[in-house]
Amino acid sequence: MRSIESPKRILTSRGSKRIDLAYAEVSSSEKAREHNRDIILELVRSRQPVARADLSRVSGLQPSTISSIVDQLIAERWIIEGQTVRRPRGRRPTMLSLNSNLVTIVADVRPRQAHLAVVDFNGRFLAQMATPITSDPGQSVAKLGVAMRSLMDQHSDKTFEGAGVSLPGRVDPETQRLILAPNLTWSGFDIKKVLQQKLKLQVEMDNDANACLLSELWFGRMDGVRNAVLVSLSEGLGTAILANGQLLSGKNGLAGEFGHIPLDPTGILCGCGLRGCWETLASSDAALRFYAELVPDARSRTIHDLLQLTEEGDKQAIQAISKQATFLGKGLRLVTAAISPEVILITGALTTYWNRFGPIVEEELRATMLAGTPPRLEIASGGELARLRGAAAIVLQRHSGYNRSTHMVRTRA
Repeated sequence: MRSIESPKRILTSRGSKRIDLAYAEVSSSEKAREHNRDIILELVRSRQPVARADLSRVSGLQPSTISSIVDQLIAERWIIEGQTVRRPRGRRPTMLSLNSNLVTIVADVRPRQAHLAVVDFNGRFLAQMATPITSDPGQSVAKLGVAMRSLMDQHSDKTFEGAGVSLPGRVDPETQRLILAPNLTWSGFDIKKVLQQKLKLQVEMDNDANACLLSELWFGRMDGVRNAVLVSLSEGLGTAILANGQLLSGKNGLAGEFGHIPLDPTGILCGCGLRGCWETLASSDAALRFYAELVPDARSRTIHDLLQLTEEGDKQAIQAISKQATFLGKGLRLVTAAISPEVILITGALTTYWNRFGPIVEEELRATMLAGTPPRLEIASGGELARLRGAAAIVLQRHSGYNRSTHMVRTRA
């Protein structure tokens, strides 16, 4: 393949693609043009507002190539031209940004409730709502579609590029069906088909932990990080893996199910059928169970109620959350031994009280290292909104011309 522009190269691997602008080589083929388009769209997203000349300087592409790709992205409505900027000399450049009128409708589905939002491709939330769901997939997905359609109708002045859905289970990349969801009995139901019929939009789905990690890649603080694991805490415990700049899915999309590895074979029965899985000891539901064991006559509470009780000095609540944090840290040995990431990101309700309970997790992490120093332990950005923002990132990634598999982009200063 003949190189025609800069000493950079596009890196590919079987089933996925990553773009590293520090090493990418621009080639003359049609596929290389698609890669170049990916680079420019990512640069506009990460550096907006940005001038064409700056895109050329950072990417190494010729101004004529930049102009052609920018014209294409404007025609496709991914980016727009804005104000001109006065500079000391030369022409006044016209600045480019992502099109804020292009939005997506997203859903974060949980076992008892779905959270919905309209999100633009800068990660801004224009509207939010919640709707209850049940174990009946047909009834619940139909209800979900009606609620999403209602939000869309409230923003009829926007252009909806697609719909993104974050799910508490694993989605087969080929069939786009939920194949493993111990806490949500919808496995095998064609969620995508029903929602596409209701919304008249292309629907993209993925596991909630993958969505959270993708949110960090698009909107967070992951620049330069190529090996990371994200742990998502809710009713269950999910994990997502970034290895050498690639979000791993594995066969049937099942890579990263650390939550269903037993820590206590004599423990309680997990939804996956085994006993004492990490999820049964470190999830939000685990913390609620610990509290109920300490206070049997306590009224039913949510994890947020329980965390608030810790602020009020409730000793049993503090004990229950501390136990959850301890098991979270112990289970991270599975992650460090198997993946050895640079960074471990945590998301979920527990992180809102991280100053109090994070040190417990960090102490357990240090104590269980096989060798060397532990990875950085950080809170994922976005809090409870991370999965919704991640669902929007799924749509952006899959609809903007990017390869269907995830890739990292590291830009140079």
